[in-house]
Amino acid sequence: MKHLLSIFTLVFAFSIVQGQISQGGEPNNWGDRSEVNFEGLTKHQTNELDFDLIQAQDEIADQHKDIPYRFGIEVETSIDIVAEADKVTDNETDRVSCYYGIECPQASSISFLFSDYSLPKGSRLFIWNSDRTTFIGSFNHLNNKDWGTLAVGLVHSNEVVIELQADSQEILDQVSLTLGKVIHGYRHVVSPQLEDELGQRGPFGNSGNCNINVNCPEGEEWQVEKKSVGLIVDGGFASCTGALVNNTSQDGTPYFLTANHCLGGQNNWVFYFNHETTGCNGNNGPTDQSVSGSTLRASNGGSDFALLELSQTPPSDFDVQYVGWDNSDNTTVTSAVGIHHPSGDLKKICFENDAPYHQNVFGTSCWYIDEWEDGVTEGGSSGSPLFDQNHRIIGQLFGGGAACQGSSNNGQPDWYGRFGASWDGNNSSSRLRDWLDPSNTGATILDGWPIGAVTYNTDAAASGITNVDPVICGSTTTPTFTLNNSGTDLLVSATIQYTLNGMDFTIEWSGSLNQYESEEVELPILYPTNGSNSLVVTVLNPNGNIDENLMNNSAEVSFQAVTGPSTEFVAELILDNYGTETTWEIVQGGDALYAGGPYGNQLDGEQIITTGCLSDGCYELIVYDSENDGLCCNWGEGSFTLNAGNTDLGTIDEFGGEASISFCLPNDVSIFEQNNLNFSLYPNPTGNQLQLSWDASTKFEAVQILNAVGQVVKEVSLEQYQGYVEIETSFIASGWYTVHLIGNSATMSQPMIKK
Repeated sequence: MKHLLSIFTLVFAFSIVQGQISQGGEPNNWGDRSEVNFEGLTKHQTNELDFDLIQAQDEIADQHKDIPYRFGIEVETSIDIVAEADKVTDNETDRVSCYYGIECPQASSISFLFSDYSLPKGSRLFIWNSDRTTFIGSFNHLNNKDWGTLAVGLVHSNEVVIELQADSQEILDQVSLTLGKVIHGYRHVVSPQLEDELGQRGPFGNSGNCNINVNCPEGEEWQVEKKSVGLIVDGGFASCTGALVNNTSQDGTPYFLTANHCLGGQNNWVFYFNHETTGCNGNNGPTDQSVSGSTLRASNGGSDFALLELSQTPPSDFDVQYVGWDNSDNTTVTSAVGIHHPSGDLKKICFENDAPYHQNVFGTSCWYIDEWEDGVTEGGSSGSPLFDQNHRIIGQLFGGGAACQGSSNNGQPDWYGRFGASWDGNNSSSRLRDWLDPSNTGATILDGWPIGAVTYNTDAAASGITNVDPVICGSTTTPTFTLNNSGTDLLVSATIQYTLNGMDFTIEWSGSLNQYESEEVELPILYPTNGSNSLVVTVLNPNGNIDENLMNNSAEVSFQAVTGPSTEFVAELILDNYGTETTWEIVQGGDALYAGGPYGNQLDGEQIITTGCLSDGCYELIVYDSENDGLCCNWGEGSFTLNAGNTDLGTIDEFGGEASISFCLPNDVSIFEQNNLNFSLYPNPTGNQLQLSWDASTKFEAVQILNAVGQVVKEVSLEQYQGYVEIETSFIASGWYTVHLIGNSATMSQPMIKK
């Protein structure tokens, strides 16, 4: 929301069916409308609303853009769902299902806030309309928040059912689920006459006629940045806007920038992305992409900023952008653009064609916008990003008087808290730099991620290196380099430099690429070294000129190569019901050579096969479970089996948070042939006693055990032994070792693991 000589803190809650990140599954016997009789359920009914009073209030409030668009009436409750719900037990599976009804007379929609939400694994929550035509969920233990509450989506009905599933009574006894608030949506039940008087409304709110939809022709150059902007909702009233921002690690941490004056209840805010009309006209947009809940990381009233971290990262199908920023605070900005949700409406855009300037407003360090040339902002736009001419954030909306006057701009100013002033502060909770520059690089500007924001005339880019496996089995590889033209000029030539382990080579490329077109360029055959390798590919001299953007010219990939003797392995993972908890890796000396996971949920029994090769040496397979309950057997029959050289090295299934298998290759440790002489270690991995045997016809003088850095930790004379010796190893620390048999005519070695 904006300020009109005073500050209002405004909030708004609205969730659309299947709008939040859910965990899959469906209600019991979904599709069978006779499964549950709503009339026969235990239920809570809210009081009828006084629509005459509500309409009178809204008729006045809707004329003022500084008053939030009210959508629903909040009803306080305190209902223990487990205690109050009707329960049904399936005698065959022991699953217990709880059903509780909510009825809001004449409601157009119903949504909830669970004031106490803690679900253990093995329980699921769904919410569906009494006609059993639509539902939201499931929500389960993955939706548990540190603050113990959960705001859930809206269902378009006046009768809904809360369905709680538990795999057993024991699990149900661990559930804490209290319904603390029912939001009785009413807007669509007001009189058609009043709707006509107030104008056509979108699902979240209504903005003035001079606003410009972000997908109008004016917004064509801002289609990347718009993906970062989200609408904040909470309770029953329209709130604020904000944007996802990039950090120097460029790792997709979901930091969300908004205004300090918007704060209050952010744990239960719902953040909607991509709520916009597909064209220039229209008042409807998708509302099926949202995240529930956030944590405050930093804020400061001196520049009116608040940085939140969303409780979950928006999934890939949201297609969000983490926008770049400029913290230099230089007064070299020549123009500015705002993208926002005025009055909770569809996403809009406004343009300041002149230079904004520094100003102090109500004691706050601001960028001052004298007047928007196109579009305006309104209540609900508060916290929305201000971009400079380079498409980087320089501030967030603090307040102002700009609004529509009919279909025209009223000519009033706006002011935005300055990003540069927010960068530094007394500590990490009052400044941005600790969060947006976690490595302390000292960067003053950063472009967006994953899509760069600035367009150049000459800009050849390295878009990646493919056809290189993490571990290459063999002595050669032929990578593929993706060359992209990010510039506006036609790209017809470039020099491609590729560097393998510090050795440089070049090839000259010619072709024809328009802006954003790319071409796969196959590099010559490369000969990696055994072990770790690094390949860097850099594109230079586009069209014989200097590249105007050097930030995207290189791509790098690291990989292992097994060019000598090796053993093929097959790893078979059978998933349980919670694949998102499962990860694994094969490591040597602390380096992960192969890794996998996390995987999808509800995939019990699905088989994941990984193949590869490993050179002679010792390794460790480690399987992790983030919920500390392994792969078997309470949540499915999962397992992980490793086979190398046609030898079964073991199976991992029942464990807690971590389990491992140590092994050495070649894996036929009972008979290891070297120089045509039989040399065996038993057991390997070994404990307190190691048994060595060899061909007794060959005389050896001594046996040595060396650690990973070549130090001798044990030496035994073999003068009195022929073909067999036992060695005490209890004093040797756990780890990887090499055992040497030393003689005049032959020396043999074999890897060993000490448990």
